[in-house]
Amino acid sequence: MDFDAVADELYALRPEEFTAARSSAVAAARTAGDRELAERIGALRKPSLAAWASNLLVRSRPGDVEPLLRLGEGLRHAHQALDRTQLRELSRQRHALIRALSAQVRQLAAETGHPIGEGVQREVETTLHAVLADPEAAEAWASGRLTKPLSAAVGFPAVAESAVAQRAVTESAGTQRRPSAAAPSRPDRKAEEEQRRRLAQARREAEAAGRELRALKDEAAAAGRAAEEATRQVDRLQRRVAELTEELARTREEHQQARFAERSARERARTADRRVREADRKAATAAARLKRLTSSDDR
Repeated sequence: MDFDAVADELYALRPEEFTAARSSAVAAARTAGDRELAERIGALRKPSLAAWASNLLVRSRPGDVEPLLRLGEGLRHAHQALDRTQLRELSRQRHALIRALSAQVRQLAAETGHPIGEGVQREVETTLHAVLADPEAAEAWASGRLTKPLSAAVGFPAVAESAVAQRAVTESAGTQRRPSAAAPSRPDRKAEEEQRRRLAQARREAEAAGRELRALKDEAAAAGRAAEEATRQVDRLQRRVAELTEELARTREEHQQARFAERSARERARTADRRVREADRKAATAAARLKRLTSSDDR
């Protein structure tokens, strides 16, 4: 047995199936003589409903993992650089992406038989915010093995925007106090250009992630409509099968009755034929006798 394989299998289960499956895996590891593995499996915690829903998104929509991780990286770079323009643009994309992913989580949970309420959905959205703000949270979320919702130690964009504003106020105040002072030295131009390049790249990747997400949503909607039509077609065919099955049963019964009637008619025909032959013999015998008697009277 492999620990990662067992863990992936357990966290892919519905919440009510987790505990029993974990106990079975522990028992199997002990039977195999691997006590350390049994202890590691036994230490795995059952996920909360919000954590399960977050894991469900990662496992059911792996294509949505990378776009969110790339957007988080871009936001963190913009946060560190205190670039208000980039922060506003990436934050707008962040809100749109999290709304879309949150809606997908609700849909997936409902399809799996565990519809989530507003409270659980807020915990899922908090987890997604943490993924964008914290690389360690992003790694934990992408593993698909969360046991509880995540929370971000640093938020976007409030902290960053306040820091930008504070820096602007500080620089303005310094200029007023020292009108004749020389302007502060600029950072190394190459480093600044590299930072701009990375932010531009992050912006392009975030936009691509948004387009990809919209395409995936359209594809999912089309697939949902196709599934509904297929379900209706299956229902129609099932009703038709039931009708044909009933008709076939009636036809078989009528066929059996017709065969019985045929056998009865053939039997009656054979009986009637025998009686006709017997009557012919009797008539021939009677005719012969009559003929003999007539001949005797003539003599």
